[in-house]
Amino acid sequence: MENPLISFILTYYNFPVKLLSECIESILALSLRNFEREIIIIDDGSEKSPIDDLKKYGDDIIYIRQKNKGLSEARNTGIQMASGEYLQFVDGDDLLLQAPYEHCIDLIRFSHPEMVIFNFTHSGKEDKTYQDAIIQSGSDYMRNNNIRGTACGYLFKRTILGDLRFTPGIIHEDEEFTPQLLLRAEQVCVTDAEAYLYRQRPGSIITDSHIRKKLRRLRDTKDIIVRLNILADRLPASDKTALQRRVAQLTMDYLYNIIRETQSRHYLERKIEDLRREGLFPLPDRDYTAKYVWFRRMTNSPTGLAILMRIIPMMGK
Repeated sequence: MENPLISFILTYYNFPVKLLSECIESILALSLRNFEREIIIIDDGSEKSPIDDLKKYGDDIIYIRQKNKGLSEARNTGIQMASGEYLQFVDGDDLLLQAPYEHCIDLIRFSHPEMVIFNFTHSGKEDKTYQDAIIQSGSDYMRNNNIRGTACGYLFKRTILGDLRFTPGIIHEDEEFTPQLLLRAEQVCVTDAEAYLYRQRPGSIITDSHIRKKLRRLRDTKDIIVRLNILADRLPASDKTALQRRVAQLTMDYLYNIIRETQSRHYLERKIEDLRREGLFPLPDRDYTAKYVWFRRMTNSPTGLAILMRIIPMMGK
């Protein structure tokens, strides 16, 4: 038999099975025929297996339960098991929206890009008209646009992965994976279709407010920035420029989050010195966006940092 058109890799860990069922149903509602889709559920060692609630899906799903290793390892297992021409990561408590995601499917059926970039939504409203940009390389796109880190926002050909995988044991693993994936794609189609419904849950890894979790998120982000910066120096000129923009954007976000999460001037100054030693501070003098230009100028003076320390926590509220 021919390989499926799309392998959907769903990750599950200790959230209500009802949400996982809704996620599966959103995929089954798509126009893909049985042999065109592959739904792989990776249960990352949840306290209770959801298998009894999933029996009703029969051969429509592949269920894999593994020892708890984290989201990176769960997705890597999904990649290993997938046989589809294209891959789509889906957090098991989110949904794909039928009409806009059908548009993404039409793009790969008729234009055959290596990657489709689509939008997220929190509302669930499905627009019926969409604007698509001309096909370009991932490097071209990254040089001229800020990208979204989350790997769930991309439908991509399995063949462009090569040996690229998620780094185990870290938070924000998408931020390291996604820019490298984009640089491997020569044909990228960008659409404004809001095809993915993101449902943020209290108590998730990203929303956990405990100070140790906050500091771990910040530490992992900084390590990712350093690794991407090292990688950029090894790339051809066009790819290097593209990745340097992403590194600068991540560094700006990192400093912003230090202020928002810790509200500590002492901690901020320590981390700025760490970045300075890595050649990541001051931020590069580039006109990426108006926000970037403004933030760079503010971080270049003690007075600017003092102002940021006052206004960013207020913005977070």
